[in-house]
Amino acid sequence: MDANAHLPSLIAATQALARAVDGFQFPGGYVYNPLRYAWEPHQMYLSRYTGAPKRVLFLGMNPGPFGMAQTGVPFGEIKAVRDWMGIEAPVGKPPREHPGKPVLGFQCPRSEVSGLRLWGLFAARFGTPQAFFTDHFVHNYCPLLFLENTKSGKNVTPEQLPGSDTAALFSLCDEYLRQLVVLLKVEWAIGVGGFAEERLALALQGCNVKIGKVLHPSPASPAANRDWAGTATRQLEAQGVWPRNNTG
Repeated sequence: MDANAHLPSLIAATQALARAVDGFQFPGGYVYNPLRYAWEPHQMYLSRYTGAPKRVLFLGMNPGPFGMAQTGVPFGEIKAVRDWMGIEAPVGKPPREHPGKPVLGFQCPRSEVSGLRLWGLFAARFGTPQAFFTDHFVHNYCPLLFLENTKSGKNVTPEQLPGSDTAALFSLCDEYLRQLVVLLKVEWAIGVGGFAEERLALALQGCNVKIGKVLHPSPASPAANRDWAGTATRQLEAQGVWPRNNTG
């Protein structure tokens, strides 16, 4: 059976999600939808690396301003996406752009620390992207980036959004997550951080999927700044997601 037989359904579901969330408003701020303006590299990511089944799905929160917002790939630190995954494609612009957080695509000079740590761990453990993506995948729960209308353009995560504004958005994200899990035949769904774990537990109720968690690699977390890769590895081994003392 063709390992990519599910790909047309996955592409169609992703495009439907991109359209459905495109009009979401963040009052007094900015919303970027990289599934629209960075669709080309995202489609390359899906087409190249979603051969089913996936034993393990890692779930992040939403795009970072210097990661997926620039490259269209979850936790999309530019060097990891371009040099390790071999993905590079033209990236457009959101309709409204914060002057302090411009989308420069693969020319962005900033590094996404969370992505550097996450993909750095996977590269160190598995060597090649082909080895990692054989039975692993990485997805962001929410495809939208939210920025405050302040001089710094502070990043606002989905868990920080007003509750009244999130029900419809989260419903769309939940439905896509369930479709992804079914299409990729996921066995383990790992929340990268507490919010992602909570959304997995809610969205996948009744699904035959084991749920776990690893520490989020954000530099805003003091714990993550103390050997995040070692901590995450130990957590995955303790939960039985990765075998102990195994390099691949």
